[in-house]
Amino acid sequence: MNAHTERRQCHGPAGQISVLLDSPAADHVFKGVAVIAHPHPLFGGTMDNKVVQTIARAFVQNGWQAVRFNFRGVGNSAGHYDEGRGEAEDMLAVVEQFVGTGPIALAGFSFGAYVTSHAVARLHSKRAIEKIVLVGAATSRFEMAPVAHDLHERTLVIHGEADDTVPLASVMDWARPQVLPVTVVPAGGHFFHGQLPLLKGLVVRHLA
Repeated sequence: MNAHTERRQCHGPAGQISVLLDSPAADHVFKGVAVIAHPHPLFGGTMDNKVVQTIARAFVQNGWQAVRFNFRGVGNSAGHYDEGRGEAEDMLAVVEQFVGTGPIALAGFSFGAYVTSHAVARLHSKRAIEKIVLVGAATSRFEMAPVAHDLHERTLVIHGEADDTVPLASVMDWARPQVLPVTVVPAGGHFFHGQLPLLKGLVVRHLA
């Protein structure tokens, strides 16, 4: 993604996990580590997805180290698809091995947002989560975990108005009982074609 990208690996519940680390420039104030989850593994989702890269760039621009990783069974990551359960364990393994005790942010796109919601729920009682970013959340296809009320101000939910993969209405049905705000991108599709700079800007503003 940039000159500061490092290719790493870590140990997960199903074996090796492939990881990419994008680090901010040395003159940035280091804010913490953001772990970012990719779209559905069975439909071509990888850590190189353009939306995932865009989210990572936004974090890096704001002084965060961005950690992308491939879920089990994707690329060189060992294991097999596990409907989100094992993938949440993968994400928690990456958090444990790359974040340490410093500030943490969690983000995800589509299926990755679903996994991220459950990782947040698992971590919330154990440590502070500084920022949460959920883009194109797959609410119509999976049971998203609710976001704890005290995390709402730290959470950015973004969805495309014209998303034909996950209808905006399903995201509103998930968010409404929580009174969790949703940022809607007018005419935006699931992959935000032609609108990635806008998507990045929204994330940058949330992190500022």
